[in-house]
Amino acid sequence: MYMPGRTLYRTPFSAAYWRAALADFKQVRTLTFAALMIVACVALSYVPSIPVSTLVGGAKVTWGWLARSICGMVGGPITALVFGAAEDTISFMVKPSGTYFPGYALTTMLGTMIYSLFLYRAKPSVVRIFLAKLCTNILNVFLGSLWSSILYGKKTYFAYVVVSFWKNLISLPIQTIMLCLLVAALAPIMGRMGLIAPQGDDAKLRFI
Repeated sequence: MYMPGRTLYRTPFSAAYWRAALADFKQVRTLTFAALMIVACVALSYVPSIPVSTLVGGAKVTWGWLARSICGMVGGPITALVFGAAEDTISFMVKPSGTYFPGYALTTMLGTMIYSLFLYRAKPSVVRIFLAKLCTNILNVFLGSLWSSILYGKKTYFAYVVVSFWKNLISLPIQTIMLCLLVAALAPIMGRMGLIAPQGDDAKLRFI
C-alpha cells in the first residue's frame, strides 16, 4: 500500500514541496481519492443550501467546497488543478445549471489549489484553515464577479464585486468553523490511513 512521505513543509515555496506534490499526483491511491471527492461534490450539490443572511448577496451555507478542500489537503496542488477541471465539468454534466462556462472551472481549479497550498503536507491549524478560506473567498469575489459581468452584463463589474464581497464576508466565519470541524474530525483518521502525513500522538487541531 502506498504511503505518502512523512515530510511536512512550513510553506509551499520549495522545490521539494512541488516534487512531493508531483509524486503524489502520480499515485493511483491519490487519483482514486480525488475521484471519490468528485462523487462527493456531485452528491453534496443535491443537499439544499441554508440561507444565513437576507442582506445584499443573500449568503448561503453550501457543501461541495468541503470535498474540494479535503481533496486539496490530500492530493496537493497538482492534483487539485486536475481535480478542479474534472469536478466542475462532471458536476455540470450531471446537474446542469445555466450555460457551461470554462471560467467557473478555472475558479474551481484555483480554489482547490489554494486549499492545498495551505493544508497539503502541513500540520492543519485554525490559522491555516482561516487563511485558506479567506483566499478562496477573495478569489470568488473577484473572479466570480468577472464571470457574472461577462455572462449576464446586467450590472457593472464593480457592482457584482460589492454584492459578492458582502456575501463572502458573511460566509467566511461560518465556512471557517465548518472546515475546522471537518479537518479536526478527519485528519487523525486520514493520517492513520496514509492519505496525509501522520499526525502523531497529538493529532488535535492546533490554533497556529
